[in-house]
Amino acid sequence: MTEGERPDPEALLARAKREERESSGRGKLRVYLGAFAGVGKTYAMLNEAHRRKNYGEDVAVGFVETHRRPQTESMLKGLEIIPRKRIEYRGVIIEEMDVEAILRRRPAVCLVDEIAHTNAPGSEREKRYEDVEILLDAGINVVSTLNVQHVESLNDTVESLTGVKVRETVPDSVVDYADEIILIDISPEAARARMEHGNIYPPEQARAALQGFFQKQNLAALREIALRRTAQEVDEQLDEYMRETARDRKDVDEHVLVLVDATPFARTLIRRGWRLAQAMKGDLVVAYLDHELSDTERKDLGRTLELAEDLNARLVPLRGAASEETVAPFIEAEGIKHVVLAHTPAGRLHRLRKPSLVDRLLAAAPEVTVHLVARPR
Repeated sequence: MTEGERPDPEALLARAKREERESSGRGKLRVYLGAFAGVGKTYAMLNEAHRRKNYGEDVAVGFVETHRRPQTESMLKGLEIIPRKRIEYRGVIIEEMDVEAILRRRPAVCLVDEIAHTNAPGSEREKRYEDVEILLDAGINVVSTLNVQHVESLNDTVESLTGVKVRETVPDSVVDYADEIILIDISPEAARARMEHGNIYPPEQARAALQGFFQKQNLAALREIALRRTAQEVDEQLDEYMRETARDRKDVDEHVLVLVDATPFARTLIRRGWRLAQAMKGDLVVAYLDHELSDTERKDLGRTLELAEDLNARLVPLRGAASEETVAPFIEAEGIKHVVLAHTPAGRLHRLRKPSLVDRLLAAAPEVTVHLVARPR
């Protein structure tokens, strides 16, 4: 067999994963993705449910949040709704999706709104996307919804653009492994008009939203993020198709190294490195110094490494101090071309007296491209 006839390992792996998934009887996940609340994700999901029902499919509502929007509530009519589980927490009754009831009913298609939702304390699983995994493993097809600001790797970008910290997130793997992503898109002007007309939030809440999160520049930025995230999914599907059909594809084997410490800012570095690796179709390597830490530092580092694992990064402990003597040999051995580092601005005189890790690293490994992310003051 010649070099040109040799099968592409990535194509073989992708095909094997797909065939394994199909043969396992696992359900399929379809996600309606929006840039922000009120674009019509839930309405589109319910519209699909009515179409499927008219075609004779067995459809049931596992959990749909209408937010008291009349048009959305009207779309629930005629659909079977599986009763919710009632959980008492601090004297308050909270309704959550009843996964066990859905498994007993076992519909062919189940609607599950807001996949990034955090379940009430006392639930069997912390996050709703974990509930969805149970349904998919049982062979139930799931149709769900998600706003782009809830995707983990985009969390810090959304905060920097809008000033709003989104607390509920889903790992990128939930989006990556979805069988289909459907973007529900409207312009910022149309979204603000819906808000002003009371179609998204009640009047008092709508006025506050229009002056805050729903400012036009915020919506425009979120819309662009959603469009790019969807385009990324399309590009990955196209790449897989090209590999499987053995067409010419010239990949650059890129490795992105992120050096993290035991501070919360390290998670920002990982997200930045992940986006860089995705853009170059490379892999992400997260290195940390293996030394004694305080309880607080250990906790922060644990959260950082957990995020790295969620983003499918390769974790590497390094022995020694944060110096070029520790990092440069690893870079050379792994063939790393890009390094992401935290940057703390320092005066010129200070840098002359004590060169930074960046300066020393560039001197030791001049072929490496260093990407600096400024620490917040």
